[in-house]
Amino acid sequence: MRDLQGKTALITGASRGIGLAIARRLVDEGARVCVTARKPEALAAAVEALGGPEHAIAVAGRADDAEHQADAVARTVEAFGSLDILVNNAGINPAYGRMIDLDPAAFRKTFEVNVISALAWVREAHKAWLGEHGGAVVNVASVAGLGAAPGIGGYAASKAALIQLTVQLAEELSPLIRVNAVAPAIVKTDFASVLFEGREEKVAKGYALGRLGAPDDIAGAVAFLASADAGWMTGQTLVLDGGVTLKSGV
Repeated sequence: MRDLQGKTALITGASRGIGLAIARRLVDEGARVCVTARKPEALAAAVEALGGPEHAIAVAGRADDAEHQADAVARTVEAFGSLDILVNNAGINPAYGRMIDLDPAAFRKTFEVNVISALAWVREAHKAWLGEHGGAVVNVASVAGLGAAPGIGGYAASKAALIQLTVQLAEELSPLIRVNAVAPAIVKTDFASVLFEGREEKVAKGYALGRLGAPDDIAGAVAFLASADAGWMTGQTLVLDGGVTLKSGV
């Protein structure tokens, strides 16, 4: 059964990794998708991998650019006739090190992309479709936002803010729009490679399930939250961590 048959989704940061896996899963379940990211070439390859223009379109631009947000939402509705699901996946982590030493400009940019732009995407989708017709928003947060995260404190703070944004929007936009989040631990992507590259086996020993995450692990959970199966869920953050927080105590 294709639970998302006839639905339309927009996924930010979806040319590779978790975002592309989410787009693929939603298409597999019957949805049409718009994928966004910065690089047109990578997006063109993503559209081809998703089955071509019958199933997917792409709009290139920066996630925190207001004109890009409005354009992507408008083109999604124009192409497919609706916008039922928004997945805020785009995120950055430009700085590593102690929070006290972070460059304020990098910290500010992290919040611009990871938090403020997520709200802006919701506003555009709400204005164009969700506000009148309803639907679902899924934010991709992180377990880093649930506790101390050595070396990535700025990123962690932004994800904690995204989790709170999820709760706030869920309250404000109910009952027509459900807003939930997923909070993954380390997933094997280029984005997270600095956290495990060259020492994956050692890192994985800290996970109760004995392995790091894969993009498809996150995609399945997002598809669930976007579907009618999660029709009585809103304001929740689903932790996807392979059991690492069982050992860390977060």
